[in-house]
Order: sequence, then structure tokens, then C-alpha cells
Amino acid sequence: MTYDLKVDPKLDLVLERTIDVPRALVWKCWTMPEHVSKWFTPKPWTISDCEIDLRPGGIFRTVMNGPDGEQSINYGCYLDIVPNERLIWTDALLPGYRPAENPFLTAVLLLKDEGSGTRYTAVAIHRDQTTRDRHEEMGFYDGWGTVLDQMIEYSKTL
Repeated sequence: MTYDLKVDPKLDLVLERTIDVPRALVWKCWTMPEHVSKWFTPKPWTISDCEIDLRPGGIFRTVMNGPDGEQSINYGCYLDIVPNERLIWTDALLPGYRPAENPFLTAVLLLKDEGSGTRYTAVAIHRDQTTRDRHEEMGFYDGWGTVLDQMIEYSKTL
């Protein structure tokens, strides 16, 4: 099954790299709470709790903790899941497809075999250009790139 994602540069941010991690291991890192909690936020931030119900309508929740006591609780809802290929979730909906109060993005993770590694594509889809630009200014490329590097490093321990 293929997925044709039409990226709109006015609304979407894309991080795409070939990584030296097998696709099945990337999937495992992304879909198991005990793994997500090890790499999902840029250090020195940490994840103190992660909940995953890996099915359409299921919850994806993380509790991020900053070095100065900050805390960010993020709720999302899975929309589409194709094991080892595609994961789509949004914070526009809560678990069970309930509307969220302050939506920010829909995220698409696409994984393809490339040699012994994986072609990793992460797309942050935004409702308008202002939100997209704000996300870029917040450090999308550095932040998402850093957590990808952390995921790669963590995956080598599995």
C-alpha cells in the first residue's frame, strides 16, 4: 500500500533523512511507551510518562518535563497506522476522535527501506501558515532533528 502525501510548503514542515536503523526498529521506538520515553524530547527535557493505544482513535500522550520544572502534557489521537510504514496522529483530536480545544498539528511519519537502513520522513501539517511559521521559529528542524538523533542513538542499545 502506498501513501501519497502532498506536502504544502506554506502549511507543512518536513524532516527527511536516511538513517542507519532498520525500519522495524524505528517502528518499535515510535510505538512502545517504554521506548518513546527514552528519546522523544530534546535533552535536557525528559519524558516522565507516555501512553500509547496503537489503533485509530487511540491515545498518544506524553508528559514532558523541563530542567527548570516546566511540564508539558501533550494529548493526541492516532488516525492511521500501517505497521512499519506509516503512523499518523493529531492533537486536533483527543482519544476517541473527540475535538481538542487548541489544535496545533497533525504529524505523519513515513518509513521506507533504504539499503540496510530507513528513509525516515516526518511531516508536521498545520492548519494555517501562521501556525506553521511559528512552529518553524520554535525550532522545528533543530528539535525534530535532535530527537531523531536521540532515537537513532537509543535504538543502538536495543
